[in-house]
Amino acid sequence: MLDRLPWRKPARHSAGALLPASDTALHAVRLRCRQMVAKRALLSAGASALPIMGVDIAVDIHLLSRLIEDINAAFGLTPQQIEKLQPKLRVATYSTIVGLGSTLVGRVVTRELLLKILTRSGVKIVSKNATRLVPIAGQMVSAAIGFSAFRAIGNKHIEACVAVAEQMLKVQAAGE
Repeated sequence: MLDRLPWRKPARHSAGALLPASDTALHAVRLRCRQMVAKRALLSAGASALPIMGVDIAVDIHLLSRLIEDINAAFGLTPQQIEKLQPKLRVATYSTIVGLGSTLVGRVVTRELLLKILTRSGVKIVSKNATRLVPIAGQMVSAAIGFSAFRAIGNKHIEACVAVAEQMLKVQAAGE
């Protein structure tokens, strides 16, 4: 449903995109992804402001799944992109991902995984739903909580991808 909205741009990254080749390229990808997170966090905030229970969670799951996939693709860290790497770099990439303890980098994003991530911020979800009961002001607070929670999850994922990409740059530099 949200994929057909006029402001939803398809991901510009193909499954064949490579890891960022330099610190400058890595910085550019980070900035582009942060802008993407901010835009989608606004959509999440809009859904959080609706006075209907449960709609915001469904919208958040959809937006977050697409966001995580798009961020992974931007950094060259989708499962398909990682499989196309040279064997040594592929092993190093998976080792770095495991070492960081990231649950979303280089993985296929599932509803169950996203529900687990969203329930980790359970206090925010409960307070967001509770504030919704107060007319107008409660909806504004709910939207603010939804925006900040969504942005925090997205930005944390960006930083995990940056850490993996930086490590891959080091591995590539050592191999040359």
